[in-house]
Amino acid sequence: MKTLIQKLTQTPGPSGFEQEIRKVICEEVSPLSKSVQVDTMGNLIVRVGQKSAGGLRVMIAAHMDEIGVIVSHVEKKGFVRFSNLGSYFPRYLAGSRVHFLNGTRGVINHDRPEDLSKIPGVEKFLIDVGATSDKDCPVKVGDVGVFDREFLDMGNRIASKALDDRISCAVLIETIRNIKSTPNELVFVFSTQEEVGSRGAQTAAYAIEADLGIALDVTPTGDILGVKMQTHLGDGPAIKVRDMGMISDPQVVNWMVAAAKKLKIKYQLEVLEVGTTDARSMQLVRAGMLAGALSIPCRYVHSPSEVVDMEDVALTVKLLTALLSERIQL
Repeated sequence: MKTLIQKLTQTPGPSGFEQEIRKVICEEVSPLSKSVQVDTMGNLIVRVGQKSAGGLRVMIAAHMDEIGVIVSHVEKKGFVRFSNLGSYFPRYLAGSRVHFLNGTRGVINHDRPEDLSKIPGVEKFLIDVGATSDKDCPVKVGDVGVFDREFLDMGNRIASKALDDRISCAVLIETIRNIKSTPNELVFVFSTQEEVGSRGAQTAAYAIEADLGIALDVTPTGDILGVKMQTHLGDGPAIKVRDMGMISDPQVVNWMVAAAKKLKIKYQLEVLEVGTTDARSMQLVRAGMLAGALSIPCRYVHSPSEVVDMEDVALTVKLLTALLSERIQL
């Protein structure tokens, strides 16, 4: 899957500007389904199978967008000030590089702080695009960009920008390839604008009216000092119990756990203390739906170099394929 993951992560697609990454994913899934469509919010929706007796309509979502920057103003000396598309940490910014969708590249740094031992706030950061004035600056207010960081193959583990959540997009693509038959109507949604509030998943879920919703996303790991979580790289997919936006339906959690045990797939249970996923939107639209999530452990989430373990990715594909291929009894 590494070639696919590299292609997905290296294609820019910040929140609200997912055109290029949607095109790449569409090329991958179009041969796999007779029903591929794009809705008003830009979600890519792929349907597989038909609901038979005892089957369910299941919405499975992974978001296409990545965190990014948007130009807020250009100074007279040509420095670019910016705001965020999604959340990132100031400690990751200095020295990072940006790739704007118009092709311009630049370097992030900040005004000289009074206290060199402290990390400045985001408002103190700027992007140097090589301009000498606002007149020759190649970007303007409203232009958007993403972190510029290459894919790194480290053997069993990989590092890249945008693994949140392109790694889950890769899992969905591989799952669609692997499903040979199913009694369920499966609606795979490559959603937009998750990083700014799960907006794409919300409108998609309203239109789809599924019986069950499953989100695929990354989750921070507790295998580095100072992170109080029990999810670790290499210990398998994490079955979400709760995050700050939703509580997974216990029936869904038990169903996922039982399937992992049956397949002898190692798994983890996830309780996330910050953030949420598209599962929240699925759980709340219309009259609601049963919802849960599978998470891929990821180090350094929302940084330019996120890290995942390929065994966790492969096991997530195996578990999700099994869950969706059979009759679902909750």
